Amino acid sequence: MKQRVITAVIALIIFVPLVRIGGVSFDILAILLGLIALSEILIMRKKLLVSPEASIAMLAALSILIPQKWLIFLPSDTTQFTIFYFFVLLLLTYTVISKNRFSFDDASMLILGTIYSAVGFHYLMEARNVGLSTVFYLLLIVWSTDSGAYIVGRKIGKNKLAPHISPNKTWEGSIGGVVIAMIIAGGFTLIYPQNFGFLSMLLITLILSVVGQIGDLVESALKRFYGVKDSGKILPGHGGILDRFDSLLFVLPVAHFMGLI
Repeated sequence: MKQRVITAVIALIIFVPLVRIGGVSFDILAILLGLIALSEILIMRKKLLVSPEASIAMLAALSILIPQKWLIFLPSDTTQFTIFYFFVLLLLTYTVISKNRFSFDDASMLILGTIYSAVGFHYLMEARNVGLSTVFYLLLIVWSTDSGAYIVGRKIGKNKLAPHISPNKTWEGSIGGVVIAMIIAGGFTLIYPQNFGFLSMLLITLILSVVGQIGDLVESALKRFYGVKDSGKILPGHGGILDRFDSLLFVLPVAHFMGLI
């Protein structure tokens, strides 16, 4: 517990000021987080980080993560999707060069892992571009849902939510997390209004709270499939970057689709 607290305090001391500052400093942080998250997937898959396929996947992730405004050396009509798909083609080509030692299944895993780890952090940068209050609103949803689900689940949780994936989670905790998120994050929107009215924001908070829990379960399923307890070891006592940002990686893209980002 002491190690968890120390890690959390150090992480917040670094993360929160960079969120407040925004700009290039925060963009660099988000890019690094995205690349570390992808490296954790590669390690779980037992892929060498210095292998050709890992290098191509990292470049593909960068094509998603790097803000469009940084790509000034490319033709103006070149989109991030175009660059990303170029690296997808390279991965597929490598299946031929490697004589199927690197297979289509391997390429599919890396492509999906790249999208999963990079898109969420791309929208983290976009959320900060919208405004500081938007980032904190989304973070509050994740934090209050996690804390609420843990507290309520410990107190009254009986019915397992997904015992085959995450045996400690309960339906009571899940519902409690949603309710607490609606109270805390919903109340936050009264002080710092977002894109929609209060009642609409309550509904959006409810949806994003549920989405965040799905993101948590997806990452749990990923770890269970690869037989690991944590996605990484970069945060002592807390695991890896995917362990800490799994909910946010789902919340941020959905928030974009809903018009918040």
